[in-house]
Amino acid sequence: MEGSVRNPAPPEGERAQRRPRRRFTGEYKAQAVQRLIESGRPLADIAAELDVSPGQLSQWRNEHLAAGSTEALAARKAEQAETQRLRREVKRLEEEVEILRKAAAFFARGIA
Repeated sequence: MEGSVRNPAPPEGERAQRRPRRRFTGEYKAQAVQRLIESGRPLADIAAELDVSPGQLSQWRNEHLAAGSTEALAARKAEQAETQRLRREVKRLEEEVEILRKAAAFFARGIA
């Protein structure tokens, strides 16, 4: 089938110019997503400014959000582990205080 609705064939004698594949650094992608988030403007507008497809910018945004949620989950787990450790330590210290209180009472009776 010569061309379709989605990808029409170029007119006779003309070849479609393919853009060479570009590679973007993680920093560039992060800056693009930050620009998208902070500007509050439509994704298509930001994509056009950056000369990338809206689909590509959308994918970068989704990856950024997924990475952020992974980092937040890791931070939350670390916080929970620290809280649990501190609770165990508080319990141990409370038990030590109780033992010392009983020992002090025992020795106080012996002196009087």
